[in-house]
Amino acid sequence: MTKYVINRLLRGFLSVAIMIIIVMVMIFTLMDRQLIFASDPMFSKKTFNAKETYMYSKWEEYGYLDYVTYADYLLQLTKDGTITEETRAEAVKLGRTADKDSELTAQYVKEFQDYYTSRGYEVKRLDTKMNGKKVAQGGQAALFAFKDKPIWDRALRYFTGLIEFDNVNRVAEDVGERKLTFTLYDPMYGGEKFSPAILGNGTNHKYLLYCDNRFPFIHQNFLTLHLGKSFVVNQGIDVFDTMTRSQGAYVPTTITYPTGLVEESADDLHSATYVPGSLEAGELLYSSRYTDDYTQTSTMKNGSSKMGYSFLFGVLAVILAYVIGLPLGVLMAQKADSLLDKIGTFYIVFITAVPALSYIFMVKTLGYALGIPTSFDLESTNKMMYILPIVSLAMPSIARLMRWMRRYMIDQKNSDYVRFARSNGLQEGEIFRKHIMRNAVVPIVQGIPASVLFSLVGAFYTERVYSIPGTGGLMVTAIQTYDNNVIVGVCLFYGVLSVVSLILGDVLMAMVDPRISFSTKAR
Repeated sequence: MTKYVINRLLRGFLSVAIMIIIVMVMIFTLMDRQLIFASDPMFSKKTFNAKETYMYSKWEEYGYLDYVTYADYLLQLTKDGTITEETRAEAVKLGRTADKDSELTAQYVKEFQDYYTSRGYEVKRLDTKMNGKKVAQGGQAALFAFKDKPIWDRALRYFTGLIEFDNVNRVAEDVGERKLTFTLYDPMYGGEKFSPAILGNGTNHKYLLYCDNRFPFIHQNFLTLHLGKSFVVNQGIDVFDTMTRSQGAYVPTTITYPTGLVEESADDLHSATYVPGSLEAGELLYSSRYTDDYTQTSTMKNGSSKMGYSFLFGVLAVILAYVIGLPLGVLMAQKADSLLDKIGTFYIVFITAVPALSYIFMVKTLGYALGIPTSFDLESTNKMMYILPIVSLAMPSIARLMRWMRRYMIDQKNSDYVRFARSNGLQEGEIFRKHIMRNAVVPIVQGIPASVLFSLVGAFYTERVYSIPGTGGLMVTAIQTYDNNVIVGVCLFYGVLSVVSLILGDVLMAMVDPRISFSTKAR
């Protein structure tokens, strides 16, 4: 079994890696890169040279290309000691056209062009005059070099940057003594409450391990997942953080800041990360609270995360589907061709034939007529608002389970082992429970891990119709806004869940039915 699981994991993750590379090829080479500016308000405000340089800088930020400006090139020469600050200040001044450059500027422009052209870059110059006419009133000429990044390089950087391990050498600046400190009494709680924690200095996160009253109660920042930074959906935030950060209203609690200041605040000191120079730049705001540059924190909120809401609704829908679908499938098989069987068959055909969006809106309309809340509200405590989304999510699963149980149990009625059981005097109900249903439940058990795990990704239609702040709409929003990194990150998340759910399903199936073995014996 262990060998089988390892082999399936390796092959599964290899398949996921290939899938991600294909997605990257489709997004970053086959799609028009201009589309990323469709939802960028700054792009439409730019004109002439400023618009084009903004465009190339954004393409670099999105990872399409390497982009180096002439000014950056001169600045690097200054840092290296190749030229003086005075020379840089003079050479950086480009003429309105190339023939208007000073002798010094022309010299370094040629060096810039030769240097980057020899390395496979394309050099581009934007003048402020073209054919004797102004094209950028009040603007400046621009000179830069760029080169498209190969897809293999992008994929390699993505996969090698997926997992980050925090350590005491993570911060390059001088932070004093680099060390890890273990304490049984978290200073965030005033040092009086028993709450084990590991704090770091020189690490990116201040708290590497800590305890609080939120499930699963023990949390870590040693390992961080990076699925891809968002540029539109949640600007500057990683996809994984977007899915796992809490939502809702701020929840202030009594906390003790590193300076000893006790205050009611929603700041989550357990999330503090290092921001060089922030203590000095923040002046009174930070100096009254912090003793070092671990000042960037998230806030505590009263709601769950996007993944949390999707998982909650998904798991409840799975439970409802199995509680209703399996018994109804058994009854339909036992009472084949009865009124109950015909009604159940009609329901199965209806769910199969009608688009999901149609019956979701039908459930929403009926719920509104019955006075049940039809939209999810983070600020509300009314549990009734959970009913309609859960029912909508469970409906297709109920139909699938009913169809499988009915078909399998009817097929097995005339099997040899059923005839043998009847000949031994067993009642039909006992045959159904002890023999037919036992065999029928094996493939159903295999699908349980997939049903539970895929609830983490939410439901596209259901979450949008009922305004659920889950992960279901994340992919849709990313596609609509051409937030390419989010698309890749969510695809990776879906792919890994698929691999894990399939393997867990096989393992669970083998546990339920001892006749199933994944080990190969030599003959």
